[in-house]
Amino acid sequence: MDANRREFMTTKPVTQEWTHALPLMQQTVLLTAIRGPDGLPKYGGVKMLLRWFRRCVLLSAMDGRVLDNPYDNNGGSFTGPSLPAPPQVGWEEPMDWLLDEYLRELDAIPHHFQLHFLHAAEILGYRHPTDQIRMWWHKTYLRLVNDMHLNPETSSEMNARLGDNREGWLKRADRATVA
Repeated sequence: MDANRREFMTTKPVTQEWTHALPLMQQTVLLTAIRGPDGLPKYGGVKMLLRWFRRCVLLSAMDGRVLDNPYDNNGGSFTGPSLPAPPQVGWEEPMDWLLDEYLRELDAIPHHFQLHFLHAAEILGYRHPTDQIRMWWHKTYLRLVNDMHLNPETSSEMNARLGDNREGWLKRADRATVA
């Protein structure tokens, strides 16, 4: 076996360990939202919110660790900080402002990406192991759903739809998209 192949085989997954216990369909949904939409400002609300999302799913490529807040000065530009410095009273309110900006920019965001992001936020809001992070993402999911004038899924409904079971998925699939 050549040296490049050996080096590749000794690396670990880029996703955080908690994601490995998720059904494959839920892992896939998280990965579909990792790359943001093209054509939007690199430092605008969409991309800054997406950095926080990436920190909640991926390990930092710089050092292989979990970045568990949106302000830690680490992660390069892909998983870099969403906030410039540690807030005085917690990160939730400044991140809510970024979500406000995201929602104000929604007309410029491709619908396809928005749906991936909404469903990924749902998974984080139900499954992230850290209470503070999980609660923030659940609130985010509810705001995204409410903005679309829809009702949220329960955790059980999400797990049935994205539980690696074709029958569960088919119950919520549209005939036009079933092959």
